[in-house]
Amino acid sequence: MKTLNMNLEENSYSIFIEKGIMNKIGERISDIYSGEKIVLITDDNVNKFYGDKICENIKKSGYNVFKIVIKAGEKSKNINTLNKVYLKLAKFKITRSDLIVTLGGGVVGDLGGFAAATFLRGISYVQIPTSLLAQIDSSIGGKVAVDLEVGKNLVGNFYQPKAVFIDPLFLETLEKKFLHDGMGEVIKYGAIRDKVLFENLEKYKDDDELIENIEYVIHTCCTIKKQVVENDEKDNGERMILNFGHTIGHAVEEFFNYEKFTHGEGVAYGMYAISKNSEKMGITKEGTSERLKNVIKKYELPHVIGKIENEKIYEIASLDKKNRGSFINLILLKEIGDCFIKEIDNKEACKYLSVV
Repeated sequence: MKTLNMNLEENSYSIFIEKGIMNKIGERISDIYSGEKIVLITDDNVNKFYGDKICENIKKSGYNVFKIVIKAGEKSKNINTLNKVYLKLAKFKITRSDLIVTLGGGVVGDLGGFAAATFLRGISYVQIPTSLLAQIDSSIGGKVAVDLEVGKNLVGNFYQPKAVFIDPLFLETLEKKFLHDGMGEVIKYGAIRDKVLFENLEKYKDDDELIENIEYVIHTCCTIKKQVVENDEKDNGERMILNFGHTIGHAVEEFFNYEKFTHGEGVAYGMYAISKNSEKMGITKEGTSERLKNVIKKYELPHVIGKIENEKIYEIASLDKKNRGSFINLILLKEIGDCFIKEIDNKEACKYLSVV
């Protein structure tokens, strides 16, 4: 087992990475929680494979377990679903001394974490991420949120979990599309901070070799995120680099109503598009966007979007959380493994965010 300790003073916690940890999850939870009630929040896809198994394992450690199942997909990450979760928490008579466990991908982790942060003004929670994207990114760092019709993650909080339990074996039941979805964020980590990771992604000959090295991939990405979050928990400085590709990516997701492209697909395209623009401006080393395109294509992620409107991308980007009044902070590459934050006047942002 590999353990990373997130050092955030009173909000510190550990990230545990181990194959098979799901089979002793009740025991591991008992190391950090001595109460009686646990609410497991999951989605209908994950529930089919792991819901009952995880519930029974937790019950063996003496807990009363209640389960809330939401519909899978980004469209569930909204105020309406959140309200239904609140009502069930109230029905179960959950108190501030109880525990919420989120079992699923980024949607479950974000929505369940936000429910934990806000119900009764805060209930402890634990993340058990089941998708690659959640394991290497969204489950770590305490960002929890829901979407509004006008934009993604616009209602949220910073609320750290008590622990994150990562089991690479969950990926065995992950559809190929969603394995590759997670690779969008993996590529991001290599592009912004770890040239060796990026080079390894270029070298792996197929998905089988990727899976053979998945513990290294997960541990490397989690280590990068841990270091960045420790330096900037509330996303006012260095942590913004984790949003490389996300301004365009989020806009693409919303433009297609969260139906055509996943988060990782949007991020992959966003990284390539913004790097192609910055390379033309002489900001990014020549050839960088081509390397990005090649590794994006390798993991079957999009570098071409099709019918899309620049003006709509600019409009959606104006609501981006990195927007600061008259300017926006964009994350750009100097070269693979080396990024920086550039403050850009909103009037100039179109040069960087152009997609056609």
